[in-house]
Amino acid sequence: MVQKVAIVGVGHTKFGHHDDLSIRELAAEAGFAALEDAGIANTEVQMLSVGVASGSMSGQLSPAASVADALGIAGVPYYRSEAACATGSAALRTAYAHIASGFVDIALVVGVEVMTHTPTKVSTDYLAQMGDMEWEYVHGITFPGYFALMASSHMKLYGTSEEDLALVSVKNHKYAFYNPYAQFQKRISVSDVLSSKPVAPPLKLLDCSPLTDGAAAVVLASEELARKLTDTPVWIRGMGVASLNNLIAERRDLASIPSVRLAAKIAYSQSGFTPADIQIAELHDCFTIAEIIEYEELGFAERGKGAQLVREGQTELGGKIPVNLSGGLKAKGHPLGATGVSMAVEITKQLRGEAERGRSVSGAQVGLTQNMGLTGQYSFVTIYSR
Repeated sequence: MVQKVAIVGVGHTKFGHHDDLSIRELAAEAGFAALEDAGIANTEVQMLSVGVASGSMSGQLSPAASVADALGIAGVPYYRSEAACATGSAALRTAYAHIASGFVDIALVVGVEVMTHTPTKVSTDYLAQMGDMEWEYVHGITFPGYFALMASSHMKLYGTSEEDLALVSVKNHKYAFYNPYAQFQKRISVSDVLSSKPVAPPLKLLDCSPLTDGAAAVVLASEELARKLTDTPVWIRGMGVASLNNLIAERRDLASIPSVRLAAKIAYSQSGFTPADIQIAELHDCFTIAEIIEYEELGFAERGKGAQLVREGQTELGGKIPVNLSGGLKAKGHPLGATGVSMAVEITKQLRGEAERGRSVSGAQVGLTQNMGLTGQYSFVTIYSR
């Protein structure tokens, strides 16, 4: 029998540049905050799940052991998960599976990354190496280039414009303004985006998520324990996971991400919810075009009509489906290993009614997170409810 699993505690560091902090220190800050929020001690943790995407950037190639030391957790199983930009969600799934299967009753999940301690050029190269090394990296393509190809394809097929991409960036910066943990708490305009430096046309600097340091953590518990610990458990109702071939050159349609659609189908089926039931969503806007395509893959818009949602303000607070009220990867920041866990923290706060004024969905009962690695090679869609 599969046990029900709930989030009973959350923790989060400020996202941004932390030149003086290591992954150990960032993980400890978020982890202890989550334990305090759950009302438990580190000695009560029965397993630790750590998400760190790149040991090359942090300089620590066995991060789970270091994070366990920093949190004073010893003698219990701990694991390091890696799924590129979806590493945090992989760590969440590892802990979820341990509790759902009955192996443990309580687990701590910590996602953490340090990305700014190396020069931008070096970090960009590390990230590019997460793609296909043998056939694509050797030709110089980086992830802005991959998503530029996807943007160009979507524009050609469906008439999406550079202004539509800019609207996504403007929206996400708007809500990051109210998020004290966001890297960029600054509003921007469409003209700011369109006049920003070209990175990989049609994508510009303000279409791209930044390099970020930070950590996020959640405490998961079985149903029996969750009801003892809190009056406001947030239940994980469905978690769909899917994959996609690594070589982008072999894909037939660059304007879609099939793994996101499949992961969503699984999550909706497990949870019993439909796209119409989702009241708040955190999506993987590593580049602005990604958010628009994800609207379509998740069933929030018909294929080719994702841009229409953002044009009409339907993904704003008060719209049909508010998206990335945390600021998203674009403005909150994107520390790879922490991103998926940060999304879970955000949805938990929204469903508990704890999000800051100006970005809170009043009375929300059902939320969704979508976190992917690379260009969809790893896809996780998770549905939560009160």
